[in-house]
Amino acid sequence: MAKSELKRTLSPLMVWGLGVGYVISGNYFGWNLGLEKGGTLGMGIALFFIIILYITFTFSYTELACAIPKSGGAFDYAKRALGNDIGFITGMAQSIEFIFAPPAIAFAIGTYFNIFFPSLSVIFIAIVAYLIFFSINVIGVQLAASLELVVTALAVFGILFFSVVSFQHFDVSHLRQNTFPFGWNGVFAAIPFAIWFFLGIEGVANLAEEAINPKRTIMLGFGSAITTLVILCLLTFSSSIGIAGWEAIVFKADGTTSDSPLPLAMAHIVNESQWQYKALVMVGLLGLIASFHGLMLAAGRSTMEFGKNKYGPAFLGKIHSRFQTPANALFANMIFGIAALLTGKTGEIITISVFGALTLYIISMVSLLKLRKKEPGLPRPFRVPLYPVFPIIALVIALVSLVAMSYYNNQLALIYFLILGGSFALYKIIHRNL
Repeated sequence: MAKSELKRTLSPLMVWGLGVGYVISGNYFGWNLGLEKGGTLGMGIALFFIIILYITFTFSYTELACAIPKSGGAFDYAKRALGNDIGFITGMAQSIEFIFAPPAIAFAIGTYFNIFFPSLSVIFIAIVAYLIFFSINVIGVQLAASLELVVTALAVFGILFFSVVSFQHFDVSHLRQNTFPFGWNGVFAAIPFAIWFFLGIEGVANLAEEAINPKRTIMLGFGSAITTLVILCLLTFSSSIGIAGWEAIVFKADGTTSDSPLPLAMAHIVNESQWQYKALVMVGLLGLIASFHGLMLAAGRSTMEFGKNKYGPAFLGKIHSRFQTPANALFANMIFGIAALLTGKTGEIITISVFGALTLYIISMVSLLKLRKKEPGLPRPFRVPLYPVFPIIALVIALVSLVAMSYYNNQLALIYFLILGGSFALYKIIHRNL
């Protein structure tokens, strides 16, 4: 008989590793495309507000995670605060975020491996990565978290190594080159790429049911993770642009854009055959693996909670009888992820994932405000400071970001809202007699 409880094995250090690991790939690829949209100042302004968003959001979300330590994360918070319908929409948005981001990262993993093993196709490597990390996640969360901690620590070291090397060649004048080419339009267009630095950090909350002393563990792990990520973001942004200007980490020699800013920057300092360059590429690969692996783990918990609450097929909510992990949910997510991977539309997949994240942030902040009024007596081991200022700031920035993204990516916005609306309509039809 399948069990319905997850095994508690995660310490604060492991939660830190998972929280940083979910998103550290954002330091290694993708974010620099925002420079093409807004230049150094345009991307910098967008990043300033996105950092404020994530700091205020993280403090606010920690209150929810400690008060309601459930693996469904935002889905559980919204359902309790705003009812089943909004809970479903939030759960779908969360699933879209966590399921759509890994295939894009898997493609990047394939691309990095292809540099060293050109005889293997990118898609083949990406699918093998899915199979390997699906197996690791099924075997047990402690193994998964321990591996994530090691890989994340190496990826963090890679950013620090790059910063030490690059700051020796840093020139502040490079930050002023063509700094604001598209004005305020560039600021709004750069928002998705600023978000990419932090996308997925909220997945920490989905581990609450597997944490030892979840209220303390999530609070410490969440807080230390966002602090680490802000520091790494600022180091990456300033040190890479300071080497030769923002164009140097956006455009390759043939004039096409690249989503690998750090190797481009490093190539201005050392020859590509030197050990420093090769080491950076290898550590960058570890950063991609950390995010891919961590997001797979978080997605499994989110999908499991959906099935457990009968908002999706019931088999998704079953726990593996031997390993006490959400094996069915992990398998279903892998199938969807490989299908998305085979489309080859990695940029579009990332953007849709960001739409899901912003929807989750907006509804979560509304849920926090609602629960403070609806359940004032709910035990809250951690309370967001400066309430209600923090959740309101996060809510406003997330709303503005969602509107801006919809304007600059209208076709993808239409696809995203059709997925969300279509699944909600199907949910209402299936549950109309319940």
